Amino acid sequence: MVRGSLGKLASRLSVAGRWHQQLRRLNIHEYQERKLMMGSTISTCPRGAAAGSFQGGQGRLEEHVPQREELLKSQILAGGRGLGTFKSGLQGGVHIVKAEEAESIASKMLGQILVYLCEKLSLTNEMYFAITLDRKTAGPLIIACSKGGTSIEDLAEKYPDMIIKVPIDVFKGITDEDAAKVVDGLALKAADRQSSIEQIKKLYELFCKCDCTLLEINPLAETADNKLVAADAKLNFDDNAAFRQKEIFALRDTTQEDPREVAAAKADLNYIGLDGEIGCMVFPVQNIIVNFPTRCQVDLKVPVVVRLEGTNVDQGKRILKESGMTLITAEDLDDAAEKAVKASIK
Repeated sequence: MVRGSLGKLASRLSVAGRWHQQLRRLNIHEYQERKLMMGSTISTCPRGAAAGSFQGGQGRLEEHVPQREELLKSQILAGGRGLGTFKSGLQGGVHIVKAEEAESIASKMLGQILVYLCEKLSLTNEMYFAITLDRKTAGPLIIACSKGGTSIEDLAEKYPDMIIKVPIDVFKGITDEDAAKVVDGLALKAADRQSSIEQIKKLYELFCKCDCTLLEINPLAETADNKLVAADAKLNFDDNAAFRQKEIFALRDTTQEDPREVAAAKADLNYIGLDGEIGCMVFPVQNIIVNFPTRCQVDLKVPVVVRLEGTNVDQGKRILKESGMTLITAEDLDDAAEKAVKASIK
């Protein structure tokens, strides 16, 4: 079990919180994610329904969630939806509502997006849990924190010593010992330890079975009746697994994806739209013939960061150094990213 700063890892996890999702990481809606988790017998909110219209829908939804207070959630492929504003002027995409208020508030969301009306759980302890793919360990990595309900970036900044990281051996899979490290690190207040260990193992099994690149539960919570539940979830899926995850990829909502990426995918092009002011040029090759121009008469007006690896790398770095060009060299991708960001804000 490793504890420490999660700055770099947090930035990767935050990909799930963008309005437009990268095509190589399919993202589906919360109500769809809940169905997947319930199908794997993972404890989650058991009652709820999604709707695109409230015409005659009030009674139908209340059949699923008949209690006094309910959660009304906008279904967008992004995190931080509680901070957004609708065109109708409605502030926030998550509301606690009474049954008689549901139709009025939902009408200010509907017509633009789906809404999900679900049971409001009584939570006594909120935590953070995620499984992602880690380049350094070349396998799945569980990240958890005994604090939750806020972004992983904030948690890593405020509680760096409370972050738990448990790498999983991709060949052995998750063990009881791995799951126990997570559960013990979460410092559960009342939920049964052994059943919680089983829940962690089921989450990992779902991650593998569905070819996820990210499974984020925020919050993972204890309820008033001492159960451990996934109160909210965000799942990303590897686009390379579309051929064997046809049912999941049929759930794709292209209306909430970057239209540039959707158009590129239809033309079988690999394209990922990027925000910000840093350009990324990548040369993928499928054989040993690589074609580069030998001389470019270009007056560089922006910083250029170069990460060079492979055969004769030392010779290549020497040539770059002696070229007289204003280049910034980097040792690895993380170093290159940090130097690019630093150079862009000067």
